[in-house]
Order: sequence, then C-alpha cells, then structure tokens
Amino acid sequence: MISEPSDVPVLVAQSGALQGSHWRLEGETLLIGRGGDCDIVIQDRQISRYHARVRRTPQGFLLEDLGSKNGTHLNGSPVKMPSPLQDGDVIQVAFALELAFVGREATMPLLRDSREGAARLRMDALSHRVWIGEQELEPPLSPPQYRLLEMLCRSGSRVVARSDIVQQVWPDEEGEGVSEQAVDALVRRLRDRLSDLDPDHAYVVTVRGHGFRLDNPVS
Repeated sequence: MISEPSDVPVLVAQSGALQGSHWRLEGETLLIGRGGDCDIVIQDRQISRYHARVRRTPQGFLLEDLGSKNGTHLNGSPVKMPSPLQDGDVIQVAFALELAFVGREATMPLLRDSREGAARLRMDALSHRVWIGEQELEPPLSPPQYRLLEMLCRSGSRVVARSDIVQQVWPDEEGEGVSEQAVDALVRRLRDRLSDLDPDHAYVVTVRGHGFRLDNPVS
C-alpha cells in the first residue's frame, strides 16, 4: 500500500494473487509476463511469457501489448498499438491481473468523465472505497459487488456482457456453475447498495439481450 504521494508513478495490483502490491516506474521500461525475468511476474496460464510492457518516453508512459495470446486492455479497450497512460487508468492483463496506473496522488478515481465536472460516483483504486457525491458507501461493497462496479466503471458507457461479468467476478468458475440468475442477483444487490446513497438514480442500467452499462452522471 502506498503510504504517501510520490512524484514517481506506480502500478498497483487490484486483483489476483498480487492484489495490493505496487511497482514504482523509476526505470525506462517495466515488463509484465509469466517469464521469471519480468518485472511483474504472473504465474497464470492466461499470461504470455512476455505479455505487456510499460515504457517511459519524453511525453510520458506508454502501454504496449507484446503480441500476447489473450490480450491487454486499457480501460476496457484492447491495446493494439502503444497507448499513453494517464492517472487513474486501469490495465487488464488478460483476465489474470488488473493494474491501476497512479500518478502523484495516492488516491485516484477509476473513472473520469470527459465532460466538464466530476462524475457523481467515484472509486478509489487503492483502498476499494466508493463515494457518491461527498458520501462514502458504508459498509464497503462485497468483493463481487466491487469487481462488478469496477468493471462497469472501466467500461464507461459501453455495455458489458453477462459472460464478461462471469469471467471478471468469478474467474475461478470459468463460466461453469454461474447462472444468469446469479448475475442478476449480484446486479440487484449492487443497485440496492448504491440506492442507499442515491435512491433517485439508477447507476446500473440493463440493456436487454446484451448486458449492463453504467450511467454515472456529472455532478
């Protein structure tokens, strides 16, 4: 856990066996993969030997996928070419690990809105805390609820399919034994928790036949 803000950006693991670990981006490159000579070693069959790389440039840091089998995503979008990193970005390495790119501040939201103003619902990538406006959600969300909300935030206004939710929220199940009713129940519980602070707005929207998306208005 980061004890105080730093001028050096860091990557913070938000899921998997490495959750809570962080790596300072002090060198020119940081290599992510299954190989023992990587800077971040992920022992998972979904991960390629050399999967992805974060590279420092005069303009900032770039994320690159190194031709991995299962892909690298940035804020929910596949990385096809070197992509610039900004504070609060979320990197997904296959389905095995999520990393938050954190700049000087120790607390960064997972979702930023391109419109003027701040999104009403905010998430802390390091402490797994959630706010709506100035109110913090207490008690904290359960791990499945948090993973679902995190996935929706990362996807912005895009629709998230049920199959993707199963892979993200229940990764060990690999789609077996997780029914549509279980997904619906999780969505309902998350809606109930968010309505505790904002009963007049539905943040999780059902798109029939496709999945779910987040409706996060600007305050």
